[in-house]
Amino acid sequence: MKKTVSGLYAVTPDLSDSELLSEKVAEALAGGARAVQYRSKSGDESLRRHQAAGIAQLCRERRATFIVNDSVELAREVGADGVHLGRNDEDVARARAVLGTDKIIGVSCYNEIERARIASFHGADYVAFGSFFPSATKPGAVRADIGLLRVASAEIALPIVAIGGIDADNAAELIRAGADAIAVVSALFDVPDSRAQAHRLARLFE
Repeated sequence: MKKTVSGLYAVTPDLSDSELLSEKVAEALAGGARAVQYRSKSGDESLRRHQAAGIAQLCRERRATFIVNDSVELAREVGADGVHLGRNDEDVARARAVLGTDKIIGVSCYNEIERARIASFHGADYVAFGSFFPSATKPGAVRADIGLLRVASAEIALPIVAIGGIDADNAAELIRAGADAIAVVSALFDVPDSRAQAHRLARLFE
């Protein structure tokens, strides 16, 4: 059965320390994260495979959804639940051909409703918009208006993910505007207690 994306969607920090990364992800899952995206821009292929496989196992144990950022092949290799595609990655059709119909394909749509329409037409399983707030992870990211979530939730019949500078103080307004999931990096992992922070964020969906 194909999984889905909703609630707290944890996006991993770029860490070379695999043990520390696994500990942080385990804490986020224990606190209520329902999905995890493995994102690594600096690790070599061997490290990325090792880390992704470890996080995939953690997610299986918690029955959480596991997504790999960018790489369709890595998602396939580690048995991820799906892949998240950006502007410069594979298209949805190619990803679907590799991963099959039972895997999730998410697409970054930035501040572009038309990109979301196209992704939906080609069979994406969720669309993501943002950055809604200044982001330490991507300081140069294009900014999206919160009103875009209202438009998308009324028009796009897919789960909608909000990303970019999200924390426990600003997430609620995104959820009210139509976000089915909030993707969080720094506010979840750059804190002393990721489990408590995950719990705080996950409760916003109750």
